[in-house]
Amino acid sequence: MAAICAKRQWINCPVEDVTERMKGKFDYGIPDKVVENSPHIMRYWKDNASYPFQSHDLWFITEDTRWGKYESGFDAKTLIKKVNREDLWRDAAKSLDVAAAEIPTSTSRGQEKFFDGKIFDPENPAAYLKSLTIKRVEV
Repeated sequence: MAAICAKRQWINCPVEDVTERMKGKFDYGIPDKVVENSPHIMRYWKDNASYPFQSHDLWFITEDTRWGKYESGFDAKTLIKKVNREDLWRDAAKSLDVAAAEIPTSTSRGQEKFFDGKIFDPENPAAYLKSLTIKRVEV
């Protein structure tokens, strides 16, 4: 994976640089500034990082609505049900013997609070859009 990410069309750096970061080692290039076992490593299964939550899909479509890609009132949930493939993720998890306790039981992560204090509630994406001051679309 490090060899793929290091390629010119992606990160364009030596494979070793990518490999070390994927292992959690960050060398900032100054004396005494090397971090070992950083918690900021790439995650694949931990904290359901790779799970295709439908609520994430809804947030992306809501952001697309924010910038005018879709009209206000677009039926995002119907589209998501057609294209989201949680079943493939679950099949992969099963083939890898991922413990049931590590597999989400819901298609939603629930409300998400962002760094600016805004809250995205998948049950009410219009409220999120209304709360934003910078947008193209009025809700």
